[in-house]
Amino acid sequence: MQEENNIGFTLQAKTDEAHDENVGTSADNAFPAAENTPSGASARADAVPDSGNTVRNVAEEFIRKPEREIIHTVSAADYNTDKPYQDYSTGTPIIEFRGVYKSYDNGTKALSDVNLKINKGEFVFVVGASGAGKSTFIKLIFHEETPNAGELIVNGFKLSHLKRRDIPKLRRTMGIVYQDFRLIKDMTVFENVAFAMHIVGASTRAIRKRVAYTLNIVGLGDKARCYPNELSGGEQQRVGLARALVNNPSIIIADEPTGNVDPNMSYEIVELLTEINRRGTTVIMVTHEHQLVRDFGRRVIMIEHGHIVADNEEG
Repeated sequence: MQEENNIGFTLQAKTDEAHDENVGTSADNAFPAAENTPSGASARADAVPDSGNTVRNVAEEFIRKPEREIIHTVSAADYNTDKPYQDYSTGTPIIEFRGVYKSYDNGTKALSDVNLKINKGEFVFVVGASGAGKSTFIKLIFHEETPNAGELIVNGFKLSHLKRRDIPKLRRTMGIVYQDFRLIKDMTVFENVAFAMHIVGASTRAIRKRVAYTLNIVGLGDKARCYPNELSGGEQQRVGLARALVNNPSIIIADEPTGNVDPNMSYEIVELLTEINRRGTTVIMVTHEHQLVRDFGRRVIMIEHGHIVADNEEG
C-alpha cells in the first residue's frame, strides 16, 4: 500500500498524471477552516478510488449555483503594495534549524551547520545560485529529506524523531506551490483545487464553500470551469496557489513560483503571497529573481555552498 503522501510525492488517486498534492489543515490563521474535515483524515490515495467522480460532482453542483452566491473576484490590482514594509510575524518560531547538516551518498555536502529561526507569520525569501542548497533546505522542512546531524523543528514536530505515521500530520500543516504548476490536466480548475480537500475527507458542503472562497482570493472565481490548457501560465500558477491554500495551512512554501510566468505576472504572484502573509500565514519563497526580492522588502536568507551567508530582516 502506498505511503500516505501529501507533498513532494505522487498521488495515484485520480490517474497516473495526478501530481503531488499538498493538504494543510491548520486553522491557526485568518482563513476559515474547512468544515467537518477530520483532523486525522487519511490522505491515502487507495482510500479514495472514486475521488475523480466525487470531486467532479461537487464541481458541477458549484457551477450550477447562481452568480449571486459567488464571492466577488479579488485581483492582485486590489492590493496596495505601496505601504511601508510591515512584519506580520508573532515572534514565535514556527521553524527552527539547530546545527543542521545534510550530505548525500555521492559526497555532496548540501547544508552545513545551519542555525536559524523563522517566526510564525513571517515572509521569507530564500535565495542562492543553483546548487547552493535551497532545494535541500525546503525538502528538509517538509521531511522529504532528513538531516545527517542537528535538529529541525517545524510546527512543533521534532523531525529527527518523527514517526512515520506522523509525517502526514506534519505535511497537512503546509501548502506547496511548484514552479511547474503540477495540475491534473483532465480536471477543471475547481476540481484541481477540490481534490486536495477530498483526499483529507472534507465534506461536499465544505469543499463547495471553501474552494469557491479560495478561488476568489486568487482572482480565479470566473475560471472554475476551465481546464489547465485553457489558462495562461500565470493563471495556472494561481490555481496552484489556491490548491496550496485550500486546506488552510499555517505555512506556504513557494518553490520558484515565478519561474514559468512573465515578469508582470511574477509581481502579481508575489503580491498574492504578500496578501496571504498579511492574513497570518507564514510564507517561504525560493527565488532567483533578485529584483523581485529587492522590490518587496522582506527578510532574505542567502545560501551559498550549503552555508547561510546572509540573513537580513528586510530585503
